[in-house]
Amino acid sequence: MDKIYSETVATWLITEVFELIQKSLSPSGQENLKKWNHNDILLITYGDSIVDSQRFPLEVLAEFLENYLEDTVTGIHILSFFPYSSDDGFAVIDYLKVNSKLGNWKHIKRIAQHFNLMVDLVINHVSSQHEWFEQFKQNELPGRNYFITADPSEDLSQVVRPRSSPLLTPVETTEGEKYVWTTFSADQVDVDFKNPDVLIEYVKIILYYVQVGARYICLDAVGFLWKQHGTNCMHLPETHAIVRLFREILQLVDPGISLITETNVPNRENLSYFGNRNEAHMIYNFSLPPLLLNALMQGRSDHLKTWMMSMPPAPIGCAYFNFTASHDGIGMRPAEGLLAPDEYEQLITAMRNFGGKISMRSRPDGTESPYEINISLFDALKGTVKGEDQWQVERFLCSQTIMMALEGIPAFYIHSLLATHNYTKGGEETGHNRTINRYKWDLEELETALADPTSHHARVLNELKRLIKIRRQQTSFHPNATQYALHPMSSALFAFWRQSLTRDQSIFSVHNLSDQPQELRLNDLNLVSTDDWYDLISGHRFTDDRAIYDLAPYQSVWITNKAYI
Repeated sequence: MDKIYSETVATWLITEVFELIQKSLSPSGQENLKKWNHNDILLITYGDSIVDSQRFPLEVLAEFLENYLEDTVTGIHILSFFPYSSDDGFAVIDYLKVNSKLGNWKHIKRIAQHFNLMVDLVINHVSSQHEWFEQFKQNELPGRNYFITADPSEDLSQVVRPRSSPLLTPVETTEGEKYVWTTFSADQVDVDFKNPDVLIEYVKIILYYVQVGARYICLDAVGFLWKQHGTNCMHLPETHAIVRLFREILQLVDPGISLITETNVPNRENLSYFGNRNEAHMIYNFSLPPLLLNALMQGRSDHLKTWMMSMPPAPIGCAYFNFTASHDGIGMRPAEGLLAPDEYEQLITAMRNFGGKISMRSRPDGTESPYEINISLFDALKGTVKGEDQWQVERFLCSQTIMMALEGIPAFYIHSLLATHNYTKGGEETGHNRTINRYKWDLEELETALADPTSHHARVLNELKRLIKIRRQQTSFHPNATQYALHPMSSALFAFWRQSLTRDQSIFSVHNLSDQPQELRLNDLNLVSTDDWYDLISGHRFTDDRAIYDLAPYQSVWITNKAYI
């Protein structure tokens, strides 16, 4: 802390933090050296993704999870469930309360009793309606010193922006007009971590989330946390120092809790949040969604394979958090430098043709560029760059099967599990592109759809549950198990090898990314001839390790020498 605050302040901070930790220590807390294994699967959902007019949404969610997914997923990320003023929960009015429209802490704790709970810490900003900001406007303590002000005449062109809205927002205070820093919107006001009191506030919030049952703490938009004039205000050393502090605090309070960073940025920048095994336990694998989507649009594995070969294994004590869709759009910044310009444009065009919207961001030179694609992933995969076709379900399942097999912990967005279509009407009603992927299912409507085995909702959910059940039994799918890219003859095939930590199980994960049958030459995989090989997905046994196996369009195989079923 003495690297970002004065020696006196750093000493005071350490004392304050340790006093808070002493109050939060669990007397039965023991170090958990095994934070995760091949059994871990997470679900990402809003508290009101499923509703019933007679009950609180969180109560409905808890019931749905217990009835449909208790044997499928181990963890639940309930997206920011606090009172808010905008951005669907991410302009927080009160960090310590549950949005009364969703339910209360009793409902959150019920879910936490059945699943490992992930809680968002929206750390970069608060709602303009937060008590702290009201204090700022009235020049009252403590909030009067909690926010960043700047002169609009200053040159702030270097600052990296995720939005095209103004960086500074004028507000009236008792001391006259002031311009506050608003990275994301005028309603989301950035807090000032140069004030150590702000840091203490967020330490208290983290410890409270631990007390109510959080097993994962997700640092939302943490890359923007520290601002320094003359820089791009992204991933500054002070930001990394604060992430390290949070990790140390959690290690002392409960070593079984994981810290996750959410930084929707180019791959190299994202990887920096592992630090030297002393920052985030997990990082969102933001390059995966756009690269996987592009591979299935083009029917080729080139960029996906190049990316995989360039990705270092997660350090010991760390893991990748793999996902293909979330409540936000499919970020395009993580694909920068990884996709060819013509493919980038073809992808954008295809997504527009499939009903998607493109959200833009401002660049330092004043121009705008695509920031994210807003679309339901199920509809994003309704065709290829050639147009729509009949392979939507198969293509979608291929995308999820790849994610499940990769090094890391897989996380499914609820609308992926349910194969939800674009919510175009919702986007038109709110005027926000992201609403297109935030449909709210009526419970009765959803259960009717899932009860019909011919509906694509039931087909997708049932098959994913089957695959997840298989996946959760294979030690080669441990988040830190060995992974190597393979090089089959056809570029339409994406293949990689996983091996368990004990080296007794191997899985060759092979996927046809195209709408045409492809030949898989088993000889390309170098299967050990003395072992018996078996496809976990289809049940097919391979009696000739030099045979040619035909893969149907978008078919996946998990070929193993040791099947746990």
